[in-house]
Amino acid sequence: MQSPSDPLDSEPEPLFAQARRAVIWRSGAQIVGQIITWAATFLVIRILNPNDYGLFAMTQVVLAMLNMLNGAGLASGLIQKPDADERTVRQLYGMLIVLNFSLGALQFAMAPVVAAYFRQPIVADLLRVQSFLYFTTPFVAFPYALLARAIDFKHQARVYLLSSVTGALTALAGAYTGLGVWTLIAAPAVLYVTRAIGMTVASGHHYRPLFDFRGSGALAKFGGLMAAGQLFWFLQSQADVFIAGRVLDPATLGLYTTGLFLTQILVSKFVPAINDVAFSIYARMQDNRSAVAEGFARSARMVMLVAMPFYIGLAVTAQPLVATVLGPKWVDAAPLVQLLALAMPMMTLQVLFSPACSAMGRPGITVHIGAIGAVLLPACFLVGLRWGVTGLAASWFVAYPIYLAITAVRVLPVIGLRATALARAIAPTIGAALAMGALVMLLDDVLPQMAVQLRLLALVGLGAAVYAGWLMLFTRDVVLEAISMARGKPYQPAVAPSGKRVTSAA
Repeated sequence: MQSPSDPLDSEPEPLFAQARRAVIWRSGAQIVGQIITWAATFLVIRILNPNDYGLFAMTQVVLAMLNMLNGAGLASGLIQKPDADERTVRQLYGMLIVLNFSLGALQFAMAPVVAAYFRQPIVADLLRVQSFLYFTTPFVAFPYALLARAIDFKHQARVYLLSSVTGALTALAGAYTGLGVWTLIAAPAVLYVTRAIGMTVASGHHYRPLFDFRGSGALAKFGGLMAAGQLFWFLQSQADVFIAGRVLDPATLGLYTTGLFLTQILVSKFVPAINDVAFSIYARMQDNRSAVAEGFARSARMVMLVAMPFYIGLAVTAQPLVATVLGPKWVDAAPLVQLLALAMPMMTLQVLFSPACSAMGRPGITVHIGAIGAVLLPACFLVGLRWGVTGLAASWFVAYPIYLAITAVRVLPVIGLRATALARAIAPTIGAALAMGALVMLLDDVLPQMAVQLRLLALVGLGAAVYAGWLMLFTRDVVLEAISMARGKPYQPAVAPSGKRVTSAA
């Protein structure tokens, strides 16, 4: 018999099965694709130099800004909308084409201005070539919306995997043939062309775009709010490079952005895949707030189960990890990795809130939160840069606890979850990861001089053993829940040592 306080389990089995299948396909393909991409990326990093990555980071500021306006919010509006007729679907297709073709032309035109701002003439050429990417976006976003609306992530997972392979092969070919920074431009171009063709074929749709947008106000409003939230996200996530690009030389900026890439692998590559599925599922359950609350608590617990040991492990093994994975030319990035890794657990938890809030039909709250972050984070970056690149990295750890607290205060009442319930949900993984980090640091202090590869192997081995052992000894329910969810069976937890279970607020 199911407990009344466990609303997620009371959902019909088909939805639970759909959610599990979607997570497996979307996240599974993401994991395999990222393994392929990482293998190529780390090889490319060893061949290219920090200057190349610094120049590339300058172009990404522009792409990230304009991509906030590419209509992804419109696609989310179609996913969230309970019912949509053929006219609405065709209008969405037309909007995506108009928006993205316009953005491509805009980037091409503004390329010289951006190059002048960063005082790097080659940036103009890089941006002009990258403007081609916008022409592929409608043919990725529109099929994605159709498949996600049906909670069909199997076909798109295959396409994502295929495009990851083509992008990785292009990156390797470019690096080994001496393309330098152009390697970082060619690989995404091939990836997105492959993805656009694959997604269009996978969806099997026969819709023609409609450029008569009368009657599309509701969809445009939802998409506009989502785009505004994404625009504020851009101001948060790219302000550091935009500000530092005028102060730091390309090589130092490359060290910082590569360290940031390493620490954000989980939150930027895997969590979005989970959020994609979560948004579709929350949208289905939006009329059952208690189910959304319980689902969010479980999602946060499972994400942090993986995220906490990853980030704490990065922080305590940064020196041998960077030397082993990136190579000797990148060793100066290790202290930056240590600082950035400590901020990433808070960032990971913070980004989980957005899909739940938007799926409940409250994207305006996400926009307000994004506006706060768009002021808070750049302000911290400006102050941090007074102490150079180290201060810039440290500013993440100052900004994100504040930002997470503000987000939780605004969103938790919307989804009906108490802050204490969320804290109880994630506390076991935090405690296990901190214990792991402390013991790994102790081992690192007593280990004799040895090759960095052997040191890294010893530290990782001890960390994995401590984390797994701690969970099994003190929080076995968390492990059993993860196993049950992986097997596709709703989990019925035993009473925790505290005598309480995760409950949602009425």
